[in-house]
Amino acid sequence: MKDIRSFNNKKVLVLGLAKSGEAAARLLDRLGAIVTVNDGKPFEDNPAAQNLLEAGIKVICGSHPLDLLDENFELIVKNPGIPYTNDMIQKAQEKRIPIYTEIELAYLNSEAPIIAITGSNGKTTTTTMIADVFEQAGRSGLLSGNIGFPASKVAAHATATDTLIMELSSFQLMGIEQFHPKIAVITNFFEGHLDYHGTFEDYVSAKWRIQDNMTPVDYLVINHDQAMARELAQQTSATVVPISTTGLVDGAYLLDGQLYFREEAIMPAHLIGVPGSHNVENALATIAVAKLSGIENQAIIAALSQFGGVKHRLQKVATIAGVTFYNDSKSTNTLATQKALSGFDNHQLLLIAGGLDRGNDFDDLLPHVEGLKGMIVLGEAAPKLIALCEKAGINYQEAKDVKEAVHLAFAKAQAGDVILLSPANASWDMYKNFEVRGDEFLAAVDQLQGDYHG
Repeated sequence: MKDIRSFNNKKVLVLGLAKSGEAAARLLDRLGAIVTVNDGKPFEDNPAAQNLLEAGIKVICGSHPLDLLDENFELIVKNPGIPYTNDMIQKAQEKRIPIYTEIELAYLNSEAPIIAITGSNGKTTTTTMIADVFEQAGRSGLLSGNIGFPASKVAAHATATDTLIMELSSFQLMGIEQFHPKIAVITNFFEGHLDYHGTFEDYVSAKWRIQDNMTPVDYLVINHDQAMARELAQQTSATVVPISTTGLVDGAYLLDGQLYFREEAIMPAHLIGVPGSHNVENALATIAVAKLSGIENQAIIAALSQFGGVKHRLQKVATIAGVTFYNDSKSTNTLATQKALSGFDNHQLLLIAGGLDRGNDFDDLLPHVEGLKGMIVLGEAAPKLIALCEKAGINYQEAKDVKEAVHLAFAKAQAGDVILLSPANASWDMYKNFEVRGDEFLAAVDQLQGDYHG
């Protein structure tokens, strides 16, 4: 951690807790700031707030009183999930109080260089792939950010010999000022989080902030196959390194089944440890970062060929009686499910899908599900998915939950088949989040394994 004095005796409000808020409050306290924490969750149900109070940090819980902003705060560090339409944030903006997210604190305090990854799809997988390559090469790459490790907490313990490998959401990137990665990756742009950002243009603008402070000695890895990314690439000071699965570029690309970096063949695409065309893109972004970081091909090949996926993101779970199970609970929209389906033979695939009905239909999935061996549908969206199955001539069954869906799918499966949970819907009609939904899938497969081998 850098020895910085800019927060000493500065009045700072940390708005919203969770992991990142607690980490930010503790770091600011260490840096000598006068910290107040405000969280909407009642104190008696708020272990993080209780721990901070025990550490001597002022805590106000249960509501967000607007008059709190009359206390002359010089800075607000807000939880990324709190929208800018929030009354506290709007009043703070009227008062011209700077508003950060904790990734800005991480940057200001980190001795370690930063590799930052954002994008609509694939950022968690790409972040994890990059960390695995660093580990395989004997380099210290520290996972941080939106992947579950608060960036400010990781940065506080990092040294100049480490590298922060940081997954970033659009929400986090809206709260930066000086944040400056040495290498940044934007995996792709697809519509998302419009309830937060309002428009697709504002969403893209938030993602694009990742390169605001980059210079020609820094590298920006972009998906050259997307016209929007190519256009934006004309507007950055960073050195652009493109990736492509469709053509030759001055970066990383796919050609005749081989993954290349600047005319150097790195590895065959079929050796990537997870299926799907989207994972070829993720591997190309990883290769670009690795080569720009001076990592040898041997480490890249070893890491990517051994890569088993990220929990809840096309995670290979088990094979029972020749039937292989994949957990892709994190696929909460049709685009993500399309990409998951691209890695399998539909004729040997049983798909578990469904969840929260957001008002959309599933016609865009039609060409991707044709020929499926079967579909198990569940949740609010089940009637629309049944309509899709009838259009495509697919056999289907309805399940009351993921556990039942696993058992129904296994009863239909034969050796060589794949059972894939890739819901194409959010989980909130039945489960608290996609992790809980995915965990039920894992538990059901584990029970099946026990029953089968028991």
